[in-house]
Amino acid sequence: MKNLALLDGKPMIAYAIIAALSSRVFDRVIVNSDSEVFSQIAEEYGAEFYLRPKHLGGSSVKSDDVVIDFIEKYPSDIVVWENPIAPLQTIEDVQSTVQHFFSNNLDSLFTVKTEQIQCVFDNQPVNFEEEGKFELTQDLKPVCPFVPFIMMWRTSSFIKSFKECGYAFFSGKIGYFPVSRLSSVIIKYEDDFRIAEMLLKSKNERTKKIYYYSR
Repeated sequence: MKNLALLDGKPMIAYAIIAALSSRVFDRVIVNSDSEVFSQIAEEYGAEFYLRPKHLGGSSVKSDDVVIDFIEKYPSDIVVWENPIAPLQTIEDVQSTVQHFFSNNLDSLFTVKTEQIQCVFDNQPVNFEEEGKFELTQDLKPVCPFVPFIMMWRTSSFIKSFKECGYAFFSGKIGYFPVSRLSSVIIKYEDDFRIAEMLLKSKNERTKKIYYYSR
């Protein structure tokens, strides 16, 4: 129930609703949950509400099944999953992500963040060499960790893949779009929430001048 945690006086899910509605790129904004309590929040902030079946609730449920259920209940050409665990998401990132999907004629799109730092996977270098002098970070090839802020699909491609394979998250022509550092702040643990609280306060004060040490 972390989406009910109050962040600067608003439940965390409210930030996704506000960003979605403010972006003006969606025909409908619908809160999808297996808990009735979210219907009150949806109504308060101007969204619709869908109470999905109980068997599609809980941490063990596969996202593919949640998406295909929603598509069947709300037929459309495009469905966008805007995740409330990214409460610092910006309206500009919502708009740019959706625009990138259409501009590149994609079937599936996922947001990522760009990191220009040495990375290791399975104890092996990913984007640097262990031989030679230590490389400057600005010279490294960026890596792009997955950020579950926005995921979107062309429903015809999703349905086709789901019927043929039993899964469809990565279906058709797939694209990845880098978003800002604010939109890539994801809440999974309590520490993440505390960090988001501090960032939100800093964001609200970002017009303050930055001063530097001097003798």
